[in-house]
Amino acid sequence: MTDAFLQLVEVFKVNVCGIVTALIIGPLAIWVAERVGLVDIPGSAAHKQHAHQTPLAGGLAIAISAVILVTIFHLWKSPFAAILAAAAIIFAFGLWDDIKGLSVSPKLIGQILATILLISANVYVRILDDSFIPILGPWVVKILNWLITAFWLVGITNSVNLIDSMDGLAVGITKIAFAFFMIMALVAQQNSLAIFSAVFLGICLGLELYNTIPARLFLGDSGAQTLGFILAAVAILYTPHDLPQASSWFVPIMVLAVPIFDTTLVVVSRLRRHRPVFQGELTHTYHRLVAYGFAPNQAVLVIHMTSLFLSFLAFIALSLVPWQASLTFGLSVCTGIALIIYFECKSPRSS
Repeated sequence: MTDAFLQLVEVFKVNVCGIVTALIIGPLAIWVAERVGLVDIPGSAAHKQHAHQTPLAGGLAIAISAVILVTIFHLWKSPFAAILAAAAIIFAFGLWDDIKGLSVSPKLIGQILATILLISANVYVRILDDSFIPILGPWVVKILNWLITAFWLVGITNSVNLIDSMDGLAVGITKIAFAFFMIMALVAQQNSLAIFSAVFLGICLGLELYNTIPARLFLGDSGAQTLGFILAAVAILYTPHDLPQASSWFVPIMVLAVPIFDTTLVVVSRLRRHRPVFQGELTHTYHRLVAYGFAPNQAVLVIHMTSLFLSFLAFIALSLVPWQASLTFGLSVCTGIALIIYFECKSPRSS
């Protein structure tokens, strides 16, 4: 048997173990959340329209499952140990928010602390190099890369959290993203990254059973932010071999384009109406699709299929010459901008 086949078998095994672990840990996390009063109350905010109080157990399930699986598959090593340590900070602040309800500032402090930890472990974006702006010098270029890293990590963490506006929505999007990073890491022969991605793909697949309509648990800030942060970190580690940067730098952006689009839509909408950006409202992509007449499960499916399509498009772009790949990315961005304009100009009053 070839090494590629053996690696594929290993990744499949990790996926199955992830699913089984999450399925077992899910009810335990629900039980703990209910006992400590970690539940989401219907009507406690304008966007909380679920019918029954629901345990915010997703973060607990993800954290416990991840510790078990990372230990089983010997992933407590660099750079994954640094990612998990930084994600633990995100989880802690998210859990604090789920219990007490935090303002924006403490959440950002937690995300910045996690970002600093990850950068200090040498996990950061390297889009710019000395040849890009030679007059600035290596330290200035490194600092610029650090700033891009911070923007990426904080942005994706919050994007995944913001799009968690309906049962199964965020966990489905992260599932698709982890699946594509796993496949692309295998193609790039980044086997450890493929296994790490497979761990969280399995967790998402297992939790999806408890988080789909009607949900038995919600991800909460602790779950959605943790998944978003780990996804953003995995995207940084993904480095395709033998491909020009011009053909690959935007691949993670396209894989995560749906939460990026949704966050941009929400920010534009709230700024136009002079409302606080972080105030929960029914202005997300999901809410707009429902306002157009889609059933809740149909709206979720449309968003998931869009994420799947864009991920496939990103995968295809890897095989294109730089100008074709850039054109693909550019057309995707233009389509997103056009959709935002359409939603803002034509959306029903209820949004």
